[in-house]
Amino acid sequence: MRHVLSLHELTSEEIREVLDISTAYKSKLESGDRPALLSGHTVGLLFEKPSLRTRVSFETLTTQLGGNSLFLGQDVGWGSREPLCDFMPILTSYLDLLVVRAKSHAKVEEAVAYSRCPVINGLTDISHPCQAFADLLTVKEIAGDSFLSSHITYVGDANNVTYSLALICSKLGIRMSIAAPEGYQFESSFIDQLNEQNGNSLIKQTANIAEAVDGANFVYTDVWTSMGQEAESKQRLKDLADYQVNDNVMNQAADGAKFLHCLPARRGEEVASEVIDSDRSAIIQQANNRLHAQKGLVIWLLGKA
Repeated sequence: MRHVLSLHELTSEEIREVLDISTAYKSKLESGDRPALLSGHTVGLLFEKPSLRTRVSFETLTTQLGGNSLFLGQDVGWGSREPLCDFMPILTSYLDLLVVRAKSHAKVEEAVAYSRCPVINGLTDISHPCQAFADLLTVKEIAGDSFLSSHITYVGDANNVTYSLALICSKLGIRMSIAAPEGYQFESSFIDQLNEQNGNSLIKQTANIAEAVDGANFVYTDVWTSMGQEAESKQRLKDLADYQVNDNVMNQAADGAKFLHCLPARRGEEVASEVIDSDRSAIIQQANNRLHAQKGLVIWLLGKA
């Protein structure tokens, strides 16, 4: 049985398959075609963390494909009412697919160990594969024939979003630069491993924003303080203050460079309003693509299952 907990588990060819399916079914939807591929199927959404885009996009795509979704929040007592070894086999025997959004990646790995249906990681502290698929679908749409020769620069804290973005870029052979201060970068061994595994040296990180942004076609950022890091907020604001994406940063990128953000954004912190509200911003298209990218992933995964 296949699961998608991290993009480590997918080959380059499989990632391209998912993106192609996403593109095809986005086109179908735009033409009014809603094939009922999930007729009689139920998708469970087991969410330990709050959500807006992830929940609504999965519920909507399930409906568009003729299926039914069930939102399972804190009221189900995940990890409190009964042990996971009793809870998960029963839950997943009812379902055709389970999406899990959890505070800890280890919890999702444990859930998979007892699961009887395919599982998709809807976000953990380490990985966010659904976001990465939406990001690359957006880059593909904007860049067109230049898709694989794009240069994506991420500015700010190297987090779960950056992790998945680096994985997918490395597997597809797309150049990615990460600009983050020391203490907020990935371990160099992770970058080395990515480049060695995929036979390239396309993923780089530096503390120098100008160096990272130079020639970039896409400039990406995320909040400096994620859910669960609130106690670190003041220190993070101080340490990352020089890494805001503003007009000056965008002007150092390539002509026509687009701005990306996984949302929600904190205006005046990681991004200036002058950028997020400008015609350089592709965040609405990017957020909309969560629906289409996840639809492609669901169709692909259930086909494999």
